[in-house]
Amino acid sequence: MKTDFVEIFQTIRANLQPYTANGFTARVNSETVYELWNEKLFDANGDKIEVSPFASVAIEENAVKFCLLSMIEETDFNKILHPDLLSHSIDDGSCFSITKLDDKLLEQIINAMGLNFTNFKQKGWV
Repeated sequence: MKTDFVEIFQTIRANLQPYTANGFTARVNSETVYELWNEKLFDANGDKIEVSPFASVAIEENAVKFCLLSMIEETDFNKILHPDLLSHSIDDGSCFSITKLDDKLLEQIINAMGLNFTNFKQKGWV
Protein backbone atom coordinates (compact mmCIF):
# COMPACT_ATOMS: atom_id res chain seq x y z
CA MET A 1 0.00 0.00 0.00
CA LYS A 2 1.48 3.31 -1.09
CA THR A 3 0.62 6.38 0.96
CA ASP A 4 3.41 8.74 -0.07
CA PHE A 5 1.96 11.19 -2.62
CA VAL A 6 5.20 11.38 -4.61
CA GLU A 7 5.28 7.59 -4.92
CA ILE A 8 1.58 7.44 -5.89
CA PHE A 9 2.14 10.19 -8.49
CA GLN A 10 5.20 8.46 -9.96
CA THR A 11 3.37 5.12 -10.17
CA ILE A 12 0.38 6.58 -12.02
CA ARG A 13 2.65 8.67 -14.27
CA ALA A 14 4.69 5.59 -15.14
CA ASN A 15 1.51 3.89 -16.31
CA LEU A 16 0.50 6.90 -18.42
CA GLN A 17 3.88 7.35 -20.10
CA PRO A 18 3.51 4.43 -22.56
CA TYR A 19 0.59 6.26 -24.16
CA THR A 20 3.11 8.70 -25.68
CA ALA A 21 3.86 5.87 -28.14
CA ASN A 22 0.16 5.89 -29.12
CA GLY A 23 -0.04 9.47 -30.34
CA PHE A 24 -0.22 11.50 -27.14
CA THR A 25 2.19 14.24 -26.12
CA ALA A 26 3.31 15.02 -22.58
CA ARG A 27 2.54 18.74 -22.54
CA VAL A 28 3.43 19.00 -18.85
CA ASN A 29 5.97 16.69 -17.25
CA SER A 30 7.20 18.03 -13.95
CA GLU A 31 7.84 16.57 -10.53
CA THR A 32 4.23 17.26 -9.52
CA VAL A 33 2.15 17.35 -12.73
CA TYR A 34 1.95 15.11 -15.79
CA GLU A 35 -0.51 15.82 -18.62
CA LEU A 36 -1.01 13.88 -21.84
CA TRP A 37 -2.65 15.57 -24.82
CA ASN A 38 -3.71 14.45 -28.27
CA GLU A 39 -2.43 16.84 -30.92
CA LYS A 40 -4.05 15.22 -33.95
CA LEU A 41 -6.52 17.39 -35.84
CA PHE A 42 -9.93 15.72 -35.76
CA ASP A 43 -13.60 16.48 -36.27
CA ALA A 44 -15.86 16.33 -33.21
CA ASN A 45 -19.51 16.92 -34.03
CA GLY A 46 -18.61 19.32 -36.85
CA ASP A 47 -15.98 21.22 -34.86
CA LYS A 48 -12.34 20.98 -35.88
CA ILE A 49 -10.34 20.15 -32.77
CA GLU A 50 -6.57 20.62 -32.79
CA VAL A 51 -5.69 19.42 -29.31
CA SER A 52 -7.52 17.45 -26.69
CA PRO A 53 -6.49 16.40 -23.18
CA PHE A 54 -6.28 12.65 -22.56
CA ALA A 55 -5.31 12.23 -18.90
CA SER A 56 -3.43 13.93 -16.10
CA VAL A 57 -2.04 13.25 -12.67
CA ALA A 58 -0.96 15.88 -10.15
CA ILE A 59 0.16 16.06 -6.57
CA GLU A 60 -2.17 18.32 -4.62
CA GLU A 61 -2.15 19.37 -0.99
CA ASN A 62 -4.30 16.52 0.36
CA ALA A 63 -4.16 13.89 -2.38
CA VAL A 64 -2.97 12.91 -5.81
CA LYS A 65 -5.52 13.94 -8.42
CA PHE A 66 -5.88 11.61 -11.42
CA CYS A 67 -8.14 12.72 -14.27
CA LEU A 68 -9.41 11.02 -17.39
CA LEU A 69 -10.03 13.91 -19.69
CA SER A 70 -12.23 14.16 -22.75
CA MET A 71 -14.27 11.13 -21.81
CA ILE A 72 -17.58 11.25 -23.64
CA GLU A 73 -19.85 13.54 -21.65
CA GLU A 74 -22.77 11.14 -21.89
CA THR A 75 -20.69 8.26 -20.57
CA ASP A 76 -22.23 6.67 -17.51
CA PHE A 77 -19.12 6.17 -15.39
CA ASN A 78 -21.11 3.96 -13.01
CA LYS A 79 -21.46 1.39 -15.79
CA ILE A 80 -17.86 1.26 -16.99
CA LEU A 81 -15.61 2.07 -14.04
CA HIS A 82 -15.08 -0.12 -11.00
CA PRO A 83 -17.08 0.98 -7.91
CA ASP A 84 -13.89 1.14 -5.81
CA LEU A 85 -12.37 3.64 -8.25
CA LEU A 86 -15.65 5.57 -8.41
CA SER A 87 -15.57 5.93 -4.62
CA HIS A 88 -12.57 8.26 -5.17
CA SER A 89 -14.45 10.36 -7.74
CA ILE A 90 -14.42 14.16 -7.46
CA ASP A 91 -15.53 17.05 -9.65
CA ASP A 92 -17.56 15.76 -12.60
CA GLY A 93 -16.77 12.10 -12.08
CA SER A 94 -13.79 12.00 -14.43
CA CYS A 95 -11.25 12.95 -11.74
CA PHE A 96 -10.24 10.92 -8.72
CA SER A 97 -8.64 11.85 -5.41
CA ILE A 98 -6.09 9.21 -4.43
CA THR A 99 -4.53 9.16 -0.96
CA LYS A 100 -3.67 5.46 -0.80
CA LEU A 101 -2.74 3.21 -3.70
CA ASP A 102 -2.76 -0.55 -3.54
CA ASP A 103 -2.44 -3.06 -6.38
CA LYS A 104 -6.21 -3.39 -6.76
CA LEU A 105 -6.81 0.35 -7.12
CA LEU A 106 -3.83 0.68 -9.46
CA GLU A 107 -5.32 -2.05 -11.67
CA GLN A 108 -8.61 -0.13 -11.78
CA ILE A 109 -6.78 3.09 -12.74
CA ILE A 110 -4.87 1.27 -15.48
CA ASN A 111 -8.14 -0.22 -16.76
CA ALA A 112 -9.73 3.26 -16.79
CA MET A 113 -6.79 4.57 -18.85
CA GLY A 114 -7.38 1.77 -21.33
CA LEU A 115 -11.08 2.57 -21.57
CA ASN A 116 -10.28 6.22 -22.23
CA PHE A 117 -7.77 5.22 -24.92
CA THR A 118 -10.35 2.90 -26.54
CA ASN A 119 -12.80 5.81 -26.54
CA PHE A 120 -10.25 8.03 -28.31
CA LYS A 121 -9.50 5.33 -30.89
CA GLN A 122 -13.16 4.59 -31.60
CA LYS A 123 -13.81 8.28 -32.19
CA GLY A 124 -10.77 8.61 -34.47
CA TRP A 125 -9.14 11.08 -32.12
CA VAL A 126 -5.82 9.27 -32.08
